[in-house]
Amino acid sequence: MGKTRTEDIVWEMAKPVVDFLGLELVDVEYIKEGGSWFLRIFIDKPQGITHDDCQAVSKKLGELLDERDSIPQSYILEVSSPGIERPLNKPEDFVKFRGYKIRASTFSPVEGQKEFVGELEGVEDNILSINVKGKKVTLPFGTVAKVRLEADF
Repeated sequence: MGKTRTEDIVWEMAKPVVDFLGLELVDVEYIKEGGSWFLRIFIDKPQGITHDDCQAVSKKLGELLDERDSIPQSYILEVSSPGIERPLNKPEDFVKFRGYKIRASTFSPVEGQKEFVGELEGVEDNILSINVKGKKVTLPFGTVAKVRLEADF
């Protein structure tokens, strides 16, 4: 789903660092907010992320990013938990969170809408299936911009 070249490069650099530390790399986001660029690394583990986990990834990845100098402009590196509404990006995410409530956004309208909230049924043959109020909605993966867990209070 819609990643920039910088995000792809950083993902490839961050993945071995995060794996070495026994963590899961959830997402990489490179975005300009106000006048500053932010490089956000989202990590997770079954028992939850600690400040020490974030600090360890930030230190090791920061050194690697400085050494390779792959990002031309200055940026602020942030490492954190993906939060309760974590993005689903990898194929294993769609298996792990099957049955959970999700929000899927599409690049262009599908059946007249761009936002779908319902229970994740899964992904098969590059088709995302969601149960939306008892109706099965299928979205070709190429039309999907973003999928996140939906907080259900």
